[in-house]
Amino acid sequence: MDPKTPNNNGFTAPGHGTGPFGEPLDDPRPRVDQRLVEPETAYEVVRGERVQASPSNPDHADPHMQLDAVVFTHLRPGWRGATDLLTRTDERSDFATDASVRREGIDPTTGARYLEEVAFEVVNTQRAGDLTAKAQDLTARGVRRVFGLWPRQKRICEWRGGVWQVLPLASVIDDECFARPIPVQALLDASAADDALADALLARGNSRLAAVVASAAHQGEARGEVRGEVRGEARGEARGEAQGKAAALLAVLQARGLDVDEDARQRITSCADSALLSVWITRAVTATALADILDASTP
Repeated sequence: MDPKTPNNNGFTAPGHGTGPFGEPLDDPRPRVDQRLVEPETAYEVVRGERVQASPSNPDHADPHMQLDAVVFTHLRPGWRGATDLLTRTDERSDFATDASVRREGIDPTTGARYLEEVAFEVVNTQRAGDLTAKAQDLTARGVRRVFGLWPRQKRICEWRGGVWQVLPLASVIDDECFARPIPVQALLDASAADDALADALLARGNSRLAAVVASAAHQGEARGEVRGEVRGEARGEARGEAQGKAAALLAVLQARGLDVDEDARQRITSCADSALLSVWITRAVTATALADILDASTP
């Protein structure tokens, strides 16, 4: 959402937070799901000011959709992504960020959903002061990381130490909630987003993409067989098959972001055992470390 000029008088919320059975909590702040505003309306409250959060123009809506797609695809199991999720940060604020990530399930200490741990806000016409106030209130509540996206300026910042710090375009956003670090460029460029989505699906062990990888490996095998037949050499056929599988394996490792040192690369490219390469390809789809793929003791 892209809040517009504030209107109406400010107001504060009554009462303090309560547990799932109405018991008082040690934390005097309201629960994250205690509302100051009516959900599904065009308003939120930032430090007592009622702010209109109207539907967006393409300048905001388009990068918002790209942000949602990239963040959702990168999530590890056990984490939930949300769009425009209202969060009560304190007595005077109840607002939503464009995208957020929280743990799945219910927080046993409050009986409410978990507080988000990572939040993103797309900035178009929003006032700088409002964005900073949101970042301050979110982090004070316990949100670990807050990011601001300025699509027009091709800039992404993270709120750190009380200031907005610009992230280099070639950098990544690495966090425990993501199966693979998110390239900063993927939040600003559609082509980079496509590549990041494919890489993230591989990192998450997506079964359909794994089937595509396996098919590519078999195609490499088939090309090797053709080369061998043309040469009329059985040795050439086997070597061509192995080369195709080695290339497929290296492609999977690169897409999944697994570092391949020179020794491992040499071991892969020099391997003439087609069956062993097939085993390595299968492991590469879900393994989290190179050693788990090439270790002979791994089942």
